[in-house]
Amino acid sequence: MDTAIRAWLLAQLGSTTDVTDLEDRYSRLGSARAVALEVLNGRLADLLSQPTTINVSGVVGVGFGENIKALERKIAALQDGDIPAPDDPDGSDSGTGIGWIVLQPRARR
Repeated sequence: MDTAIRAWLLAQLGSTTDVTDLEDRYSRLGSARAVALEVLNGRLADLLSQPTTINVSGVVGVGFGENIKALERKIAALQDGDIPAPDDPDGSDSGTGIGWIVLQPRARR
């Protein structure tokens, strides 16, 4: 794992993430995206195993529902490829794909 991949993983997962754990996962999984997804899925599982809200009447109320939603959105973005990773395969066009053409109406004269 080079410094660009390490920096990307820390940007996605937070600066307090254990770098040696990330290196071990990267050597096992082989891609930064797979490492980020595994860590985020683990965090989501930990959050889901806990109560989502805790209320002490008149003292404090804590809710983790928005944290769960944010993790689910981050995982979906990584799975869809919306967040490019530095070690993703080159997306150069080989001419065999299907492109999009958007037709826009012209203003009438």
